[in-house]
Amino acid sequence: MRSSSRIAGRGGTRDAIVLACGPRRGHYGDGCELGKAYLTDSLERPTVAASLYVVAGKATDSVTHGFLPAAARLGLDVVLLTDRPAAHADVAGRVVECDVSDFRHIIARVGDEPAGIFSNSDFLQAPAALAAAYFGLPGKDWRAATRAKDKALTRRHLAALDPVFSADAFDVPPDAPYPLVLKPREGVASEDVFLVRDARELEARRGEVAARRDGPLVAEEYLPGRLHTLETLGDGREMRVLGSYRTTVSPPPFFVEERLEWAPPPPETPQILAQLDALGVGFGACHTEFVVHEGRARIIEVNYRLIGDHCDFLLADLLGVPLFERILGVHLGEPLGPDVPSAVGGDVPSARGHAVAEAVIANRAGVLRAAPGPMEFDDGAVRLAYRPQRAVGDPVALTRTNRDYLGTVRAIGPARDEVEAALARFRSAHDWTIA
Repeated sequence: MRSSSRIAGRGGTRDAIVLACGPRRGHYGDGCELGKAYLTDSLERPTVAASLYVVAGKATDSVTHGFLPAAARLGLDVVLLTDRPAAHADVAGRVVECDVSDFRHIIARVGDEPAGIFSNSDFLQAPAALAAAYFGLPGKDWRAATRAKDKALTRRHLAALDPVFSADAFDVPPDAPYPLVLKPREGVASEDVFLVRDARELEARRGEVAARRDGPLVAEEYLPGRLHTLETLGDGREMRVLGSYRTTVSPPPFFVEERLEWAPPPPETPQILAQLDALGVGFGACHTEFVVHEGRARIIEVNYRLIGDHCDFLLADLLGVPLFERILGVHLGEPLGPDVPSAVGGDVPSARGHAVAEAVIANRAGVLRAAPGPMEFDDGAVRLAYRPQRAVGDPVALTRTNRDYLGTVRAIGPARDEVEAALARFRSAHDWTIA
């Protein structure tokens, strides 16, 4: 007999979903009630079966303000599994401490016959997928999740379609095609990513990175071209392209993402879809970064989860679709509905105008002494939203990565000129002071 709860859905009653939260994104503690975490190191099954298990690591806005409210709107009971319960202490629902990096621990925490297991963490896709497979639930292929997360495996698996030089950063041959991009094999947020122009620079940067972090490093061929994203959603039967952003990054040798601007998917998009298919990507949300150069589209990296840095909320606003609910829906076994658009080869018909997500980036180290708080307002026909990522009084260490974001401003309006003008007015009306 199923122990998970039942909810009303489009087809009558159905089982709810279980989301598991992993070590790097959203985390919860064992038996957590609202604001209370009950921690335990045991692997006993919970006494109360959960409807929805979210696997998370650190707290993120995507989970806290996106997926969890969506689950509530769907009427789901939620249990958050995490290795960082203190970070999720203010979340409504049960928080269960769990080593979310290990699928066996997730399985041990999930009640009998759950309806769904979900994670939006880069690092937790494979363990969440394995746990879902154990229970026979809809989910991602753990092998595809592993290929997407491991940049060396990505290159190896795509070699027949798009050969790109890639090597262990400590075993780069003398004839390597410099310039190369040095990066952690499983890194995120442009952390410790550098363009290196020769073997001497590679050695210096490699030592610099190895001194402050563990884990393998890779050195990849630098891929020139215009940087784009591809946002997709699949239900296991079909995968639809939701849209695309053009990405502006900082000058070399760093790769900080400064702004993302809504744009039609480029004509070369089918090349990327073929590469994603080769990787086995096709279920749930996926955020792919790629470049286009001289008619050729080449993957930079695959993030097998929803786009972050508030571009997810912008995407939902643009499409006019309850995006977070639709993503949870496919993990419940629901097919993609007619309201989920497909944008291959041109604009998304239902997209409402133009949009930009622009980061406010620290330009020095110190302490944040002044900054605006969260806000959302209309500037003429443009809707603006600002969410801080650092609070006044927080220390700021200049890293030349996406971790230098002080906040993100989102703007959506009927036309590009209006959106750009509203962004400029917002930036000039507010101060961010680091001293």
